[in-house]
Formats: sequence, structure tokens, C-alpha cells
Amino acid sequence: MNERTGTVADRLARLGLQLPPPPAPAAAFEPYVRHGGTIYISGQIATRDGRLVAAGRLGAEVDLAAGQDAARACALNVLAQLQAAAGSLDAVTRLVKLTVFVACTGDFAQQPQVADGASQLVLDVLGAAGAHARSAIGVAALPLGTPVEVDAIAQVSTGAAPEETQPR
Repeated sequence: MNERTGTVADRLARLGLQLPPPPAPAAAFEPYVRHGGTIYISGQIATRDGRLVAAGRLGAEVDLAAGQDAARACALNVLAQLQAAAGSLDAVTRLVKLTVFVACTGDFAQQPQVADGASQLVLDVLGAAGAHARSAIGVAALPLGTPVEVDAIAQVSTGAAPEETQPR
């Protein structure tokens, strides 16, 4: 069987992954906003079990492999928020866009390779619905010292949850 077939739960199990609880926002914003069939996921930082998976900047304190792992952690948090917003990841009809912010030194130029950690994870988990447009942007610093932050825009079937929802 192709790794990208079956339900999202099947793919998560095959990958040995479990979605974390959706992280609470660290400031005065909503973790997601749903408007009709579009869900906007606020930037998710690289945490697991409530702790940063890495701290610092790519090209200095954080190497490429750790940056990709941080991007995967961000993507799992994005998926957790998306599931909370949609009711089910199987309701996702298209992941429209990911924006990946990479805290890095001025001479670091591998933002796309860091972002691939997030992109590959959402493709593996969402299957064909995970194909997306993407931006990978180098920045001087990110919240709490995280090396990577990822936000997303997704389309979902409109019957999956109320037309407009926010978590609070």
C-alpha cells in the first residue's frame, strides 16, 4: 500500500506519530481562525511536550538536522491545531500554504532544506491533500528562542464543523 493512502489516522500510525494536544497561544492571539471552508493556523513553534525541541539560530547554535527536526515538530503542532479547527484531519481537502520562518545567521542559506522537514511531514500525513505552496524565510529571531516557526492555510469540507469557529 502507498504510504500516502488510507485515513490520516492510518498514516500517522504507519509513521509512528501521534498528534500532540493543540498548543495554547503564548500571547494575545487565536491559535486558529476558521472562516467558511478556510482555516488559518497561527504560527506554531518547535515544541514537544511543552518544551522547545531546540533553541538558537541555524548557522550558529542549531545544525541543519536539528532545524529539520524542529520544522517537523512545528508541523505536528500545525496539524494538531488543524484537527481542532476542522474536527478531523480527514476533512482537510487541501493544505493551501505553509510559511516557514527560520531563525538564522545572515549567511545561512538553507531555509528551503529546513522547511522540507515540515513539508515532508504534512505530505506524509495528509497524503494528496497535503500538497501545498510554501515560503521559507530567514529571520533574525523567533519567539522563545525557537529556531523554526510554521503557519498554515488550509481548505476543509464545509460540513466538517460550524462555518466560523474560534477556540475561545
